[in-house]
Amino acid sequence: MTNIISESVRGIQLAPIDDVFLRDRKVFLVGEVNDQSCDELIKQLLFMEAEDNKKPITLFINSPGGSVGAGLGVYDTIRLLKSPVRAVVTGIAASMGSIILLACDKDNRLMLPSSKVMIHDCSWSKREMGGMKPFEIEQELNDLKKTNERLISIIAERTGKTIEEVSKVTMSDSYFNAEESIEFGLASRIIDSDCLSEILKKDN
Repeated sequence: MTNIISESVRGIQLAPIDDVFLRDRKVFLVGEVNDQSCDELIKQLLFMEAEDNKKPITLFINSPGGSVGAGLGVYDTIRLLKSPVRAVVTGIAASMGSIILLACDKDNRLMLPSSKVMIHDCSWSKREMGGMKPFEIEQELNDLKKTNERLISIIAERTGKTIEEVSKVTMSDSYFNAEESIEFGLASRIIDSDCLSEILKKDN
């Protein structure tokens, strides 16, 4: 973990860079969406909400996706917060990373110029079919279908597209560059250096 020199009431000291960003209400989702990363992110979000539910929170995203259940936990948490949450895609927001991006209101979904968003149908991830009984396979497929319908519903609601429009796009891995993401309703703005400087200011 990277440490930086930080000033506090105790004087100058070394502090983990994530802690310094957290004090300024800035958090990160980097890497796989899993129980560990999402539990940590949810704790950070709830801490900031309890501390002050009127100040904005900035979430930087660079994630290939991962666990649907863990990601939906973050999605629901962001939707319930009173604090406005602003997302900035720094690399890619793919799969469940894109769903977490969509938890933020449309005007608060920002992208770096070269960043991307990827959406697709959810896939089989629990275990191999080999050795499973027919009714077990049927149960798994029913669960998968329900989960996929939930994700498609989220994408449609948060982008303003119809279920049919989203379903056609998510049949395969669909990548959107920053401009295409804005056109599809996944994001609202490509940030420039002035916007980034404003985001990085303390208490902003």
